[in-house]
Amino acid sequence: MGIVYYTRYLEFFEQARTELLSMIGLDVTTIENSGTFIPVVVSHCEYKKGAQFEDELIVISQIDEIPKSRLRINYIIKDFISDEFYVEGYTIHAFIKNGGLPVRVPHLILKKIKKYFRN
Repeated sequence: MGIVYYTRYLEFFEQARTELLSMIGLDVTTIENSGTFIPVVVSHCEYKKGAQFEDELIVISQIDEIPKSRLRINYIIKDFISDEFYVEGYTIHAFIKNGGLPVRVPHLILKKIKKYFRN
């Protein structure tokens, strides 16, 4: 059929999220070594057009608001050459400690994210 299977887009989200966090100084290993985990609690994906297997895609990920108790990351997947949209979506992440107890956004994470917002 040649169309990218729909669940692959969530894998693209995961890779883009990992790279976004790393770019702002929040690699997942450091976050987890601090005793905090950020599991996905909601994922949403709107499929505009199916990508073909050999299409060159670009994934844009961004954090649009400073998190309080949850972190939302937005994603756009589009064709690298034509700029045509394929997918839009987001993931929402909780902040939990070992044992699964929910917590507010840890200072380490909040400090790094706030650097990218205007006061």
